[in-house]
Formats: sequence, structure tokens, C-alpha cells
Amino acid sequence: MILAAGLTPAFQQILTFEPFVWGEVNRARESAWCASGKVLNVGVALAHLQTPAHTLSPIGGWAREPIEHEFRQWNAPATWIATAAPTRVCTTILDRTQQQTTELVQNAGQLTPAELAEFVRAFQRLVTDATAVVLTGSLPAGTPSTIFAELLAGQTIPSVLDIRGPELLAALAQRPTLIKPNREELAYTLGRSLDTDDALLAAMRELITRGAQSVLVSQGGRPALLATHDGLWQLTPAPVAAVVNPIGCGDCLAAGVAWGLSRGLPIIDAVALGMGAAADNVSQLLPARLDRARVEQLAAQVQVAAVV
Repeated sequence: MILAAGLTPAFQQILTFEPFVWGEVNRARESAWCASGKVLNVGVALAHLQTPAHTLSPIGGWAREPIEHEFRQWNAPATWIATAAPTRVCTTILDRTQQQTTELVQNAGQLTPAELAEFVRAFQRLVTDATAVVLTGSLPAGTPSTIFAELLAGQTIPSVLDIRGPELLAALAQRPTLIKPNREELAYTLGRSLDTDDALLAAMRELITRGAQSVLVSQGGRPALLATHDGLWQLTPAPVAAVVNPIGCGDCLAAGVAWGLSRGLPIIDAVALGMGAAADNVSQLLPARLDRARVEQLAAQVQVAAVV
């Protein structure tokens, strides 16, 4: 099974407007709630890909019951670490007239030392049965930046890291199979501008030198870049008919890559599956509610080209 673990889940409110006008009273044409945040999106995506998986996450407060209910609905196994702090609520504003998406993000509440220790113990227990692991999301205030590196220590299974900043730099020593920052996250992690393609490629190669086995930089609907010790590739995603909600595409990308790696696929083929998952996600209102057949079809349409 694939273990999806993270410390900053969310309960998501999605509001659709035609149009949305800042500074005015806006009445939503459509609204929905769902389990979300990076770690929960990965878990839900894996459930929809119909692959054995297990989600590990802290949750608390009034959102706990609907999140647990949703995971039961999808037959998605999970271990929940009960927290004193309530799970955060994030809001997505979809403006259909302007074709714009705005995300209102609440920071996650701080975990107690006992809650964090319970999370680590649960991870160490669950990872013994895992064929791949996804570590994803930001860290609550007060969490050591070395937490993901410590979780990976001694692990030999494929690992996908969707993290950034000091926690990503600390984890490089554990030689993760793939890290997948976007351009802005990579610039933040390295503390310098990556405005040019040459600067971006140099940054990707630096992370390979520092320990990552492969680096995938996603760029929305534009081609993604994949660097390994063996070379550099550009992967162009399949075209999509319409963008409904882009939130969660990166999480579906991580889930799809882990799915491919757990099946023993080469890294380029695993990334293509991830890009198929992201392309399917963008056409759905709720994040990570994928269709396996569509994902495989979209993955087959990804175009791969070596970059000289």
C-alpha cells in the first residue's frame, strides 16, 4: 500500500460565482464542502485510483466527523491523530466569468508534543507495510523542520515529497525518490529568484547534487520539467477541454507518481501517470475525485522530450 502522510489537512469550502466582485456582496451560484488539504487530497486521489493506500493525518474539532465520513464513503483507510486544535477551514472562490480561482488559506493549528509523537509512532508502524510513501504539506507552527527527514531515515521504499523550504532541504540527505516543488516553491526553498529557464534548470540540478534522485517542477498547464542523474526531460500534459477547479492538481500529481512508483514503473512513466491525474483533476469541481480510466488515458497522451 501507499502511505500518504502530512500534518496540515483542511476542510474545504468551494464557492462558485458569476461573477465575483471584490468589495461587494456576492451570492454564490454553487457551494460545496469536502475533505482537502494536501495530505487528504493525496489520500482521496489514491482511493479513486483504486490502489491500496493509507492516509495518516491529524484532525480535530467539528470538521473531524465529516472528514472521517468522507473517507469511509470512499473506502479509504486512514489513521487519524486526534488534536486539541480544530482542523483548519480553507475556502476556494471560483469566478466563472473571469475564469479566476482565489484560495483563502487558514494556517493549521499547532500540534502538542504528545500529538506529534503519536503521529511519528503511527508513521513508523504503518510504513513497514508500505510500497511507497508520500510526505506532503506545510508544517504547523512549532514543528521541527527536520520532521520529514526523520520519518524518511532508514526507509528504502520509493518516496515522493511535496514539501518546500527548510523541511525540504533537510530531507534531501535521505535521498528521496522524487521531489516536486513548483517554480515559486523552489525559489522560496533556495532563497533566490528563478525567473529564467537557465536559473530554474541550475536549481533543479543543485537539488540532485544535494541528494534528490529526481526533481519534478510543475508549471500549471505548461510543460513540466523532470531532472534525474541521467538527464532532463520536458513533459507536456494532455490538453483539457475546460478548467473547472485547479485546486489539488499538485496533490493528484504526487498521488499519481506514487501510484506509478509502487507499480515499479520507470520514473518518466510514473510522472506521466501523475500528470494524467492532475489533468483529470482540473476538470472536476471537488479536488482529487479522479477517474482511473480517464487518468490512464490522459497519461498516455503526455508528450516526453529530452532537453539538451
